[in-house]
Amino acid sequence: MTHLLAHLSTADVAAIDTSNAVIVQPIGAIEQHGAHLPIITDALTAERISDLAIRSLPAGSNVWQLPTISYGKSTEHLGRAGTIAMSASTLMAVCMDLGASLAASRFRKLVFVNGHGGQPSLLDVVARDIRVQSGLEVFPLMPSRFGLPTGVIESDPLYGIHAGQIETSIVWSLAPELVQMDHAVKDGDIVGEMYRNLKHLTLEGTVPTAWITDDLSRSGVLGDPTAASRELGDRIVEHQTKMLAEALIEIRDFSFPSLPTAAATRASATQGLA
Repeated sequence: MTHLLAHLSTADVAAIDTSNAVIVQPIGAIEQHGAHLPIITDALTAERISDLAIRSLPAGSNVWQLPTISYGKSTEHLGRAGTIAMSASTLMAVCMDLGASLAASRFRKLVFVNGHGGQPSLLDVVARDIRVQSGLEVFPLMPSRFGLPTGVIESDPLYGIHAGQIETSIVWSLAPELVQMDHAVKDGDIVGEMYRNLKHLTLEGTVPTAWITDDLSRSGVLGDPTAASRELGDRIVEHQTKMLAEALIEIRDFSFPSLPTAAATRASATQGLA
């Protein structure tokens, strides 16, 4: 049976054991990635890493993939050709409606596999709101946060956060026909100089600065895509796929304990005094 939930009939979906079924929602962005990568980069990587991870699981793992939410909160790239962004409020409303719909179908576990670096904080917030509203257990994650394979050394570790060596290598592995390496340029290395002598401020860290692309890059690239390779991408994709597959099984088998609510505890204490 397919792992693509939208390919099932309503009767097929109704037959799923929802007690531990995991629903995976890839979510990305449609935004500029320089002249060498497609604007669908973030949505493409989220979708294909999710697909590869779920396909690698044993049959009957009860993990299901939804159609990708391709648009995201990409306001930092607005004004660059091809960027199509949702506002934070719009994206949060979409995610909340998704959670409510899944809960109505009696599902209990939702995973956001996020491919866009501009929205993890938003997904952290909306995950808890979905939990409160619907009771779903929600797990927002980014495959890039699983780290790199042993021995991989980045050429642009201080500023390679957008269309640089790592991201370009991943897309080269997943969709080589969409990569135009003859247009790849290194850009954004000004970031290293900007923060070199600062104690607390960082691009994204302890005291982040709310940057937009135009603050840091002429080309739209933040990194060194000229150091990318398809072989490096293959290694990173294999690593992220393996880590995600392991995480999905952990999520399937995880549940919060059934602790008494504060109200129930107070009621029990009151009864004991009667």
